[in-house]
Amino acid sequence: MVIAAPEPKVELQPVGEQRVVLRGLSWEAYLQILNALPQARGSRLTYDDGLLEITVPLEDHEFSGRLIERFISTLIEVMGMRMKTMGSTTMNYPHLKKGAEPDNAYYIQNQSLVKGRNVDFNQDPPPDLVVEVDITHTDIAKNQFYANIGVPEFWRFNGKVLRIYQLQEGVYVEVEVSPTFPQVPKERLYVFLDQAKEDEIEATRSLRAWWEGQRYNELSGSDDCP
Repeated sequence: MVIAAPEPKVELQPVGEQRVVLRGLSWEAYLQILNALPQARGSRLTYDDGLLEITVPLEDHEFSGRLIERFISTLIEVMGMRMKTMGSTTMNYPHLKKGAEPDNAYYIQNQSLVKGRNVDFNQDPPPDLVVEVDITHTDIAKNQFYANIGVPEFWRFNGKVLRIYQLQEGVYVEVEVSPTFPQVPKERLYVFLDQAKEDEIEATRSLRAWWEGQRYNELSGSDDCP
């Protein structure tokens, strides 16, 4: 029997987002608000069966989210994989009464199913990997939310710690290594983020060099990790 990973504990941390929560909203009311807002906006909406949370990302949030995106896209490139980037595209699931605009979302394993066209969330599978940055408290139970949608892998970053969840028997179980990038220890993201605070381009070069070193060690049979 698989036991769902618990929601991360809320700790006092720097403010990364401003949030407004509306309760008791119907699905139709959520859609009215969503359609009334311009597509080009800084806020992001998450609707969970009556609860609407409007999030405005601040600098720490955006810094982490954009760099995690660069980290993922660099790994996919150097590992010879393919992806379709969804960014914060609105993902609506009327039958579940859930709608989300995550920080980052990607089709990787299922890229071939959705390439070259717009995704239809009523028919297509959910993204293979979703990333959310939650530095300040959110009223949405994100683990349960994305597990119910059926997202196979969920990354959650609180500004300090990355937690990786894998969907198993309908619930998320926390794992130490990403199923999508099993050869990449989680600590590499921390190294990347620390380096990026000084120079984002150099951090990307360093990540590429690290991967090339890993590949060289594999081919040469060495266990050394640069």
